[in-house]
Amino acid sequence: MLIGAHESVAGGVSQAFTRAEEHGARSLQIFTKNARGWSAPALSDPERRAFRAEARRTGLPAIAHGSYLVNLATEDPVLRERSLSCMTEELTRCERLGIRSLVIHPGAHPDERRGLRLVAQALDEVHRRTPRFRARVCLEITAGQGNSLGWRFWHLAELLSQVAREDRLGVCLDTCHLFAAGYDISTEHGYEKVMAECEATIGLERVRCFHLNDCKKPLGCRVDRHEEVGKGSIGREAFRCLVNDPRFVNTIGVLETPFPERYGQAIRLLESLRRRR
Repeated sequence: MLIGAHESVAGGVSQAFTRAEEHGARSLQIFTKNARGWSAPALSDPERRAFRAEARRTGLPAIAHGSYLVNLATEDPVLRERSLSCMTEELTRCERLGIRSLVIHPGAHPDERRGLRLVAQALDEVHRRTPRFRARVCLEITAGQGNSLGWRFWHLAELLSQVAREDRLGVCLDTCHLFAAGYDISTEHGYEKVMAECEATIGLERVRCFHLNDCKKPLGCRVDRHEEVGKGSIGREAFRCLVNDPRFVNTIGVLETPFPERYGQAIRLLESLRRRR
């Protein structure tokens, strides 16, 4: 696994690479714009060139996380168009920066089946607005808080089966979200069982990235509360299994834990869990 962290883009998106290097990261995740706002200043050509130059210099692969405001399952026409426009803009930024994966939460709706259909339709519209893009949308498994969709593997499988361009989608597995949703990865046996279910339902080849977070709350709580690795209800064994899983040797895994100033320490911990051959 290519272990890294979600890095700040203060001062410009290209600055994230220096921060990743300081943390000893082998990958990174960024926001391409303010995740709490709909709009943002246009990405300048100098910044785009600087980001690509830093990516070449460091050799660190980057993924992006989408806006928290986007809800592809909404029935409100104004919010739906805002969500579509925001996601189209973020995918366009990824394309310009050379980022191959944009991680998004599928959305929220009180009716699971209808909500999933709305998300699939929205993804089709985003794909129509971004023809020939190489950047893919990665559907993140969620903790299942409130009316959130995407907290069961079958939710993601439904979306993959309903869209017109399944080849333009991937999946992001968040360890905290998995555990909170009721997937017990805290033991080696549990980890293998969950991955077997993921393989049977979605296909592990579709997993393009991981978020490496422990969970503050107990198994099946359906509450999204990240904790530092090894300090929550999951414990270290799940992460030991992940970093040693040969199926994910070249897969990006990034920390989204509460204290970015401790990312370096957390990356060293995860690296120490690797089996020495």
